[in-house]
Amino acid sequence: MYFLRLIVGLVILLSSCETKSYRTLVFIGSFTEGKPSNGIRVYEFDQASGELELLYEQSNTINPSFLKISDDGRFLYSVMESQLPTHGKVAAFAVNAINGSLSFLGSQDAGGRNPVHLSLHPSGKQLVNSNYTDAGISVFAINANGSLNPYHQLLQFKDSSIIKARQDKAHLHSTNFTPDGEFLFGHDLGGDKIRTFKVTDTEDNISLKNSENIKAKPGSGPRHFTFHPNGKFGYGLAELSGKVTAYMYTKGHLSFIKDYSSYAIEQDLYRAADIHISPDGKFLYASNRGPEEDSISIFSINQETGKLNLVGHQPTHGKHPRNFCIDPSGKYVLVANQFSDNIVVFKRNSKTGTLTKLSQEIQMNNPSSLQMFTYEVQ
Repeated sequence: MYFLRLIVGLVILLSSCETKSYRTLVFIGSFTEGKPSNGIRVYEFDQASGELELLYEQSNTINPSFLKISDDGRFLYSVMESQLPTHGKVAAFAVNAINGSLSFLGSQDAGGRNPVHLSLHPSGKQLVNSNYTDAGISVFAINANGSLNPYHQLLQFKDSSIIKARQDKAHLHSTNFTPDGEFLFGHDLGGDKIRTFKVTDTEDNISLKNSENIKAKPGSGPRHFTFHPNGKFGYGLAELSGKVTAYMYTKGHLSFIKDYSSYAIEQDLYRAADIHISPDGKFLYASNRGPEEDSISIFSINQETGKLNLVGHQPTHGKHPRNFCIDPSGKYVLVANQFSDNIVVFKRNSKTGTLTKLSQEIQMNNPSSLQMFTYEVQ
């Protein structure tokens, strides 16, 4: 009887394992030239081959140029109506992991023109939007069903720096919550500052209070930022100087370590764009947009000091790599080349950090944002 029960138990266990499967979805946002269009696409990504299969297109979207997936993968958030003369919006969608479709949950006013970036509090209950043209940060509470309440806090900024036309006034390009959710860093391209905010809980919402402004080098133009998985280091990417800056992070404060050029070729005009760290924390990647170099820079990370060492540069096989992402397994990197209308797939070597272009490639008008999530499906 004991052996019979053991066999039955093994059969049940094996059966449950066989029914468990996973699928990775890729969400792509784009610029639609200010007109309603199928601006968000959802693809299934094959982890074995790197191939992409189109599952769904979200219609009637205007310039959904930046996307953010929730930490549990249930909801997708998007800026809307960016780069228009009127206030933009922030939209919420529910994700169907079975068929890859999106269900529109509603949108809210962004509080200003040209929303460009979204970040989520570690609790998953609050979302922060960055407005570039009307420099500011708007804070939204997220309901249990994933929808957004109207913003309950709007912080606006006035500032400038030394590069004419680009830095005549403040431009908030992105924000990042610290891993513990107690602070928020706002990256002001126009003011050459990283603005630090203390996060305070107020019933069902959070409130931000500006606690410090970290001065960046004049003319650098802070754009995007990422924390190291160990929480000890942070890395900023400056659009106008084309440099990666390494920082030591300690409880709401960033201490400068060193600057590194992200470009292989010296430029008259720098347009560094996006920055990410591999899931294992060993390598850092940044995207560089022309005019003479469209590439991904690759750095190894010293786990003790946070310092970087250049590994090399990978051409993106397209123009203007505005955004890229590393898949959840860390095996692939996908790059959205906005001006050449293509998304390119690279295989990542986890030991060396280097990238190898695969034949897989998809076409989409003005792709500008990539998000990936791996779902467990029955």
